Amino acid sequence: MSIPVSPPAPLALIAGPTASGKSAIALALAHRLALAGQRAVIINADSAQVYADLQVLSARPSEDEMEGIEHRLFGAWDGADACSVAAWAARAKAEIADCHASGAVPILVGGTGLYLKVLLEGIAPIPEIDPAVREAVRALPEDAAYKLLQLEDPLRAAELDPGDRQRIARALEVKRSTGVTLGEWQRAKSGGIGDDVALFPLVLEPDRAWVYGRCDRRFEMMLETGALAEVEALMNRRLDPDLPVMRAIGVPEVAAFLANELTRDEMVAAAQQATRQFAKRQFTWFRRQPPPDWPRLNFGGETDNIDLSGQFASLLRD
Repeated sequence: MSIPVSPPAPLALIAGPTASGKSAIALALAHRLALAGQRAVIINADSAQVYADLQVLSARPSEDEMEGIEHRLFGAWDGADACSVAAWAARAKAEIADCHASGAVPILVGGTGLYLKVLLEGIAPIPEIDPAVREAVRALPEDAAYKLLQLEDPLRAAELDPGDRQRIARALEVKRSTGVTLGEWQRAKSGGIGDDVALFPLVLEPDRAWVYGRCDRRFEMMLETGALAEVEALMNRRLDPDLPVMRAIGVPEVAAFLANELTRDEMVAAAQQATRQFAKRQFTWFRRQPPPDWPRLNFGGETDNIDLSGQFASLLRD
């Protein structure tokens, strides 16, 4: 007698660049699921919105903006504690499992592609790097590090821009410390949940000019709704300037303004440019990295008229 096998539990995923309307689509999907008798929980996959200190500058939704839908992993880390990819993935896995155990449908929403990749595919079990190796590699001149990587890990070197010092150093230190290339470690990934869930992904690909305009207007709105006070509070904590919360988009620029190092106009221009550049990198990542069979949504403006029944037909039908 065969034992019936339960189908994989559903996991919706809405990804795309900053200011592309991901949160609005996630909320609309959650409400549609509620109408179908299914409780939905929105789970954050944005590396800035994890920090409690960045309510305004991360555009983290307020209680009113959550529209009665449960949200998790928003503001879950104190800024003094760096949220690593592995730490986020572990928490996200636990939240997704909890949703499934209670019969809820988790909806991942965010623009941090590496978070999503590690959650679904797993992470390479790379051992701790020998501190002496790391110090020696990081002390190398930029051109020397790249030339050495070409000799010691030519495949990785061919994938990297010669000016990408951080990734070059990482690949070189992994090879020298472990004797195994970064690519080989990555092929040994473990811990991903991609094969254990029924994934319903959607990648947003809006018009770039529309997104860039939204980025500019949103930063002006952030200044009107507490961004200055938010950064001032961070500065008063005297946190390590290398912590992710201190390097989040908008924080360095506002901090420089508060320290009288930039005028207001210079601060606004610098932060808007940094946001647009960030969005551009996200466009590139989501164009190249997700599997080719993931549905993509091209649109030129607001998200109000997006047909969720078409985009998530099988999920809503189930």
